[in-house]
Amino acid sequence: MDKQPDTLTDAQAFVDSHRDEATTELFGITELCREHGITLRALRFYEDKGLISPRRINGARVYTRRDRARLTLILRAKAIGSPLSEIKRYLDLYGNQGEGRAQQLSYVIERTDTEIAELEMKRAHIDKTLAELRVINATCRIHLESGQHTEKI
Repeated sequence: MDKQPDTLTDAQAFVDSHRDEATTELFGITELCREHGITLRALRFYEDKGLISPRRINGARVYTRRDRARLTLILRAKAIGSPLSEIKRYLDLYGNQGEGRAQQLSYVIERTDTEIAELEMKRAHIDKTLAELRVINATCRIHLESGQHTEKI
C-alpha cells in the first residue's frame, strides 16, 4: 500500500511514483514553481483566483500538463502587462476540451490589435517629445557655447 504523503518531500516522492515517464503527466508544486521561477505563494495565489486547479492526491497538490501550460500562459500574459481578470477570461474561453479555441484566438487578436495601437500612439508621442527635447538641448548648447548665456531672458 502507498504511504500517505505527510511532508512536501513525501508529496513530491508520491507524485514521482505515479508519474507516467513517457508523458510526464503529473507535476508537484515544488517542481512547477522551480521550473517557472515562482514561489509557492504565487502558485497558490493563482489557484485562489481560479486560474489553475490542481488535483489532490492523498492531500498533495498534483498538477497536470494542462495546469503547467496554463501557468506558462499566465506568466507570459503577466509579463506583457495583462491584468489577472483578462488572463482568467482568456483561459476560461478555452473550455474543458479546447472547444473555445477559436474564441480564444479571436480574443487574443482583438486584445493585441488594441495593445499594438496604444503602444504605437505612445511611441509617436515619445518620438515627438524626444524631437522637442533635442531642439531645446541643441539651442541651449548653442547659447552656452556662443556666450549668450549672460544675456537677460
